Amino acid sequence: MLIMQGRSDTLPAYFPLLFPVFFASLWILISFGVSFCSGWSALARRFAKKSEPYGETRTAGPFFYTVYMRFWCHYSGVIRLTAASDALYLSAMFLFRVGHPPLQIQWSEIRLSRTRWVLRKYVVLTLGNEEQIRMRISERMARNLGVTDRIPTIAPVERWAQNGEPAGLSQPPPLQ
Repeated sequence: MLIMQGRSDTLPAYFPLLFPVFFASLWILISFGVSFCSGWSALARRFAKKSEPYGETRTAGPFFYTVYMRFWCHYSGVIRLTAASDALYLSAMFLFRVGHPPLQIQWSEIRLSRTRWVLRKYVVLTLGNEEQIRMRISERMARNLGVTDRIPTIAPVERWAQNGEPAGLSQPPPLQ
């Protein structure tokens, strides 16, 4: 019978070298997984950032804001949104940038609407005419970005009944 000599409560000598590699690998795997589930990776295929914001810009985040995307993925205090004259720019903080390259989405590729969720008001941005990835932000964040004026308004039902045809959506005003 072979008897093991030594203590079983000590870590192997290579553990201090192996742990950071394991942690970094796990971080990268999870980051790419969240990017895939949230739809960020699908958006990155077409909307990778190509230039800096043009014209007047308004920024919200990353701190004190939460961005909700598909499959219950949400980013709390991680995403910065910048509304410029030409596009909406999304970027993740440095530590979360793996799998989340900066995005530049033209306004013509974004549909805006309002919704309520558990007594709170949100603005829903449907990103990409092909991808149609829904992103929900607080109404306060939307106001700080200046995008609430871009939400189309629908004429009252009474006007529809009077005219006998559906009223069209109003064109969103330019970003101010």
